[in-house]
Amino acid sequence: MIEGGCLSPFFYAIMKNPWKTITRKKIYENPWISLEEHDVIIPSGKKGIYGKIFFKNRGLGIIPLDQEGNTWLVGQYRYTLDEYSWEIPMGGGPLGQDILESAKRELKEETGLIAKKWEKIMRIHTSNSVTDEEGFVFLAEDLTQGETEFEETEQLQILKLPFTEAIQKVMDGEITDAISIAGLLKVARLKNL
Repeated sequence: MIEGGCLSPFFYAIMKNPWKTITRKKIYENPWISLEEHDVIIPSGKKGIYGKIFFKNRGLGIIPLDQEGNTWLVGQYRYTLDEYSWEIPMGGGPLGQDILESAKRELKEETGLIAKKWEKIMRIHTSNSVTDEEGFVFLAEDLTQGETEFEETEQLQILKLPFTEAIQKVMDGEITDAISIAGLLKVARLKNL
């Protein structure tokens, strides 16, 4: 057992990978993800299998915040969950492309907003037991309203509300998306809201 709050670089150096990959087999692929099945030796030394989902985009979440303390949420029906979801504006940034430029594009597409001030506030792994998906959250300020540019797969509702109400929606379980929850709570802490 390791006690204390922070680990030194020494501890990270000794934390070696106890897994051994024997073979990899691609099971499925589309323009957004691929799925592999790996034959592995698990940490106990026994043989096992592991499924791994690879993402071809980075997840990008944006929290727009105006001078009056308002933010924007985007509502849409999520096919994977079979339910409606309220989230911060977000989308994918192709691997190899600048994440800030992708975040700017997503904010404009989904809300019509253009921000002059941007700050990357978080890196997040959304479900690291099954996927390599890496997400980033940006705080966007000094906002100008423009026109939305929804993608053909998007049927979105846009909600402008006080930031404190967005936090209450997290606390009440009305917002369940991991990137949205993490990003909103981080901004609340950073801005003392």
